[in-house]
Amino acid sequence: MTPTDLDLATLDRIVPEILREAGEIALRYFRTAIVAENKGGERGFDPVTEADRGIEDLISSRLTERFPDHQVTGEERGTTGLDGRYRWTIDPIDGTKSFVSGSPLWGILVGLLDGDVPVAGWVHQPYLDETFAAVGGEATFTLAGATRPMRSRQSSTLDTSVMYTTFPGSFRPGRELDILGRLSASVRLVRYGGDCYSYCMIALGHVDLVIETGLAPYDIVPIIPIVTAAGGVVTGLDGQPAASGGLVVAAANATLHDQVLAAIAEFR
Repeated sequence: MTPTDLDLATLDRIVPEILREAGEIALRYFRTAIVAENKGGERGFDPVTEADRGIEDLISSRLTERFPDHQVTGEERGTTGLDGRYRWTIDPIDGTKSFVSGSPLWGILVGLLDGDVPVAGWVHQPYLDETFAAVGGEATFTLAGATRPMRSRQSSTLDTSVMYTTFPGSFRPGRELDILGRLSASVRLVRYGGDCYSYCMIALGHVDLVIETGLAPYDIVPIIPIVTAAGGVVTGLDGQPAASGGLVVAAANATLHDQVLAAIAEFR
């Protein structure tokens, strides 16, 4: 599905320009002695920085200037604009814990919803000069200005999969941990960390499976078009649409996704 009343070429030009501008803000802070505030409280350490707020303010203002009748929702500043057909989501730094610890596995996320359906998404990693995008059903990877299509691995199965999850400690005891344990025992290789970058590696053909929990819409809406346009599948745990967040399963192909849901069916 594509945003039929928006010019795709315009989107594909405007949003990368905004992301490059936002990336300049991120790079002024990355690998410096930046101070992170803790917004997690009793939930544990959940950092936010001046970079997060500055990036979100910039992207939100630029999108509002270009699309004044669209709603914009960001992680740090909340929602502006009237609810309508088109809604933007912003995660200014997905992977702030990586950002503040000097790891490059973070990204600036922008997604577009047409109604309740994610139709376009961008992940920009300015330190590596990479952008992963999906506009009009085409997934692309841009490195240092050179762009090429992306395709996920269509031959991978559960027993041959590389699986990522950012932090196993985020899975709640009981059903969620049981599911993580079952999948971890079923795949070839399990790695931790990555945040948004792991999903981008599905689209690029290097990772087969990502399972995460506790996601907000701004974490996953930009990701869904990228993975699906590359040939993958992203749903909730029981196969439902994943745009609202929560526990999410992203697989490189439909066969693998079916195998994952079958493997965890007993935990429903």
